[in-house]
Amino acid sequence: MLRVRVVSPASLTGQLVERLTAAHGVQNLVVLREAVRRPQGDAVHFDLSDGAANPVFRELRELGLARRGSISVERVDATLTAAAPVAKAGVFRRETAPVWEMVEAVIRGGAVYAPSFYALLTIAGLIGAVGILTNSQILIVGAMVVGPEYNAIIAVALGFSIRERPLARNGLFALLWGFLAAIVMTLLFGLAVKASGDTPAQFLQGVRPVSDLINTPNLFSVIVAILAGLVGVISLTESRANALIGVFISVTTIPAAADVGVSVAYGSWHEAWGSVEQLLLNVVLLIVVGAGGLSTQRLIWRRPRPGASEPPG
Repeated sequence: MLRVRVVSPASLTGQLVERLTAAHGVQNLVVLREAVRRPQGDAVHFDLSDGAANPVFRELRELGLARRGSISVERVDATLTAAAPVAKAGVFRRETAPVWEMVEAVIRGGAVYAPSFYALLTIAGLIGAVGILTNSQILIVGAMVVGPEYNAIIAVALGFSIRERPLARNGLFALLWGFLAAIVMTLLFGLAVKASGDTPAQFLQGVRPVSDLINTPNLFSVIVAILAGLVGVISLTESRANALIGVFISVTTIPAAADVGVSVAYGSWHEAWGSVEQLLLNVVLLIVVGAGGLSTQRLIWRRPRPGASEPPG
């Protein structure tokens, strides 16, 4: 169940109320005339079932309320009243269509590349570097969880899916500069450890099981990246945060960037190139699968209303 708050110009409120009254899945409709300041307008509040959300949000956009008014949406964790019956929204009997407005809002909310984004990416790379030098799988997993790169990856995927170039372009630049910063910092860290003489003996002797796993991309790397990309898309559209955390732990992006820096620091050029391939493989596949998954889900759930054409994207 969603709770929607709309600030509507007085000239549009009549049309809005008529459409909401006729719409499936709308409950507890409240209209407060001239109740809003900054901007001036009427307050319209209502509850909305998930299965009916996409058509209702299309109505709000068609009325121009996203431009001339204000639309706020929050999820209600529980309601003690029975939900109004709604028509099936998709081809699956026990599934409801993802609320695309909220899915895009979550993705766009994560596509903010403030200094903290690059700081977390760099710190995750340094944690990964320590894990590589000490052959610690726990630290590698920790680096995967800390890294914020999936926010940029899924934003790029959304940009390609809905053909929004600025969203895709900004995400790609954030990934480029973020991973470059992580590689440079892990390179400097590796050089510092090497100069200090504190490099673990096993690493110097070539016993590098963690590094070898990262810098040797193979068929299984492709399979895991594809599956992780699918899980990422489904977890976002179905609001399943626990599954999304599993994506962070599954993809070899941060560890690969860290291994590039460490391998270059120790002159292991073959391993460095293998890590570059691993990094590019994972990022590209996650973007491709993400874009394809978002577009495919839109096609699956698309069901135009009688006499109305489906808006693009």
